Amino acid sequence: MTQREVTDQDNLTWTCVQTYAGLSDQAAEKATELSESEEGTVTVVCTPSGQAQTVRVELPKDWLESVSDEELVQKIEQGR
Repeated sequence: MTQREVTDQDNLTWTCVQTYAGLSDQAAEKATELSESEEGTVTVVCTPSGQAQTVRVELPKDWLESVSDEELVQKIEQGR
């Protein structure tokens, strides 16, 4: 499962993972394909360290490579 960690201005570390990332490669790819919006975005769930409230954000399909840490933190802040 590929995930990404970012830290916000409050020094809170967020772990972000794409929905369906826990499935096998082929199943995850198919689930992502089916869940991709018309705009080409997918749902990413970000969980803060030590806290229970997660945030769901819509990001480009290639978010792991194309979205900077700053942009990801900004999306999380907007989703809170």
